[in-house]
Amino acid sequence: MPPFPQIRTAVVFDLEFTAWEGSMTHRWSRPGEFTELVQIGALKVDARSFEVLDELDLLVKPRLNPVLSDYFVALTGITNDELGARGIDFVEAYRRFARFADGAPIFAFGRDDLIFDFNLRLYGLESLEPLPPYTNVVPWLIENGVDPKGKNACDVGPLAGVAFKGQKHNALADSYSVLSGIKALAGRGANNLLLA
Repeated sequence: MPPFPQIRTAVVFDLEFTAWEGSMTHRWSRPGEFTELVQIGALKVDARSFEVLDELDLLVKPRLNPVLSDYFVALTGITNDELGARGIDFVEAYRRFARFADGAPIFAFGRDDLIFDFNLRLYGLESLEPLPPYTNVVPWLIENGVDPKGKNACDVGPLAGVAFKGQKHNALADSYSVLSGIKALAGRGANNLLLA
């Protein structure tokens, strides 16, 4: 009998960061606007079966804009009270995410790696340990017939025919949407991005 294959893990994640009405249009260029991390949602999965092995949901207290805008609260459902009760500092959140990934490759919709990089530079923390190798899932979606233009992480599952569950623009729910989209497309014959 052949030995049971070792589980190969991957991490699918999403980030939420400070925003105000018009931030996206202005690309966070107005005075005092920074893309400070507010939430990390992540799923550790069996890269072959897409089974979720563990999940991570962290709220992060922004240092420069500690009070969330009404726009952000309405968009994500994350309140200032919740942030005050559950929020942790960026350094702790970053390290917990790195430990959660434990060297496994990390995947997200868009350039969430740049949000991590920006926060490290913003807070003068470039010396923190680097994260594992990052893959933006957008090119893979395009290769497999999905047009993500103007879409967000929460749209990945529905674009692949899988209903969205939860609160849109919640990092953990959006991570599930990205994973469900990858799984659905792989089930229809696309190469398994998580094993690439």
